[in-house]
Amino acid sequence: MSSVAIFWMQLVVSCVVFTIVAVWYVWPSLTKLPRNSALTLLLWVHVPRYVGMTLLVTGMVDPKLPGEFLSSAAYGDLLEAALALVAIFALRSSLRFAIPLVWVTNIWGFVDLLNGVRGVLQLNVPSFNLATFWYVYTFYAPLVIISHLMIFIILLKSKSWKK
Repeated sequence: MSSVAIFWMQLVVSCVVFTIVAVWYVWPSLTKLPRNSALTLLLWVHVPRYVGMTLLVTGMVDPKLPGEFLSSAAYGDLLEAALALVAIFALRSSLRFAIPLVWVTNIWGFVDLLNGVRGVLQLNVPSFNLATFWYVYTFYAPLVIISHLMIFIILLKSKSWKK
C-alpha cells in the first residue's frame, strides 16, 4: 500500500472512530451539561492547534512543500488556538459576547480546516515527508473536525439547550 493510501485510510478511520466515540460517549455526557460548559469542553480540543506552527520550523517537514501552504496552515491554526482560548474564558465568565465569539471561533476554525484540506488535496501533501506532523493530519485533525461539528450542533440548538 502506498504512503498516500495509508494516509487517507488512517485519516478516514480516525474520523469514523472519533465519530463513534462522540456519538456513544461524548454527546450523551455533553447533553447533561449546561450549554457553556459543553462548549467549553469542546473548545479545549482546539487550543492545541498552536502545534501547527511546527510547520514553520526548518527541517520538521519536507522543504519542498510550498511556503504559502505551510504559513497559511500554521498561522490559521495559531489564530484558531487563540480564539478558542479567549472563547473559553468568555464562556466561563458568562460574558455577553461569549456565544457570538464561539460562533466566530468555530466558523474561523472550520473554514481554516477546509482550506487546509483543499491544500492537502491540491498539493498531494501525503506524498511529501511529513515526519511526525503525519499524526497531526491523521489523528488530531479528525478529532478537530468532529469537535467543530459538535460545536455547530450545540450552537444551532442553543435556544433549546439548558443554560
